Amino acid sequence: IQTTAAELPKSGSIKFQTGWKDTGQVLTVADKHLQGHGSVIGVTTNDRGAGPLHKGPAECFYSFFVIEGHGKNKGYCAFGDVDGDRIFTDWTGTVTPDGNSGSNVITGGTGKYAGIRGDGPWKCKDIGQNGAVSCEQILNYQLP
Repeated sequence: IQTTAAELPKSGSIKFQTGWKDTGQVLTVADKHLQGHGSVIGVTTNDRGAGPLHKGPAECFYSFFVIEGHGKNKGYCAFGDVDGDRIFTDWTGTVTPDGNSGSNVITGGTGKYAGIRGDGPWKCKDIGQNGAVSCEQILNYQLP
């Protein structure tokens, strides 16, 4: 089910899950010191089972550093709808042995999301040995 601009409230929250395939590179730069970068490609599912970002594509680029299991990460994402409209984010987060979490800042959008602003939390966890990652996210937004 697609969401048109007329159906999208001027403000609200989009709660969604993302399943990712991570294709990153990790470098050991010193004992217990890691640095890396990569990208993830996946699909979003709106928690309501319909609406904004439901069954849309998701792509992100990231970099990170970890010292003794804890660190920081940073990246940029593009989340979309099945009709091609996109929301872009600039995000930061923390890395722990239990997973990653942080905050998205919405930097813009296309189509029904043109002029969108806002932010929201995210939390991700590795769920497989071959780069499978699952994330829970919320985007609190305002449209012009």
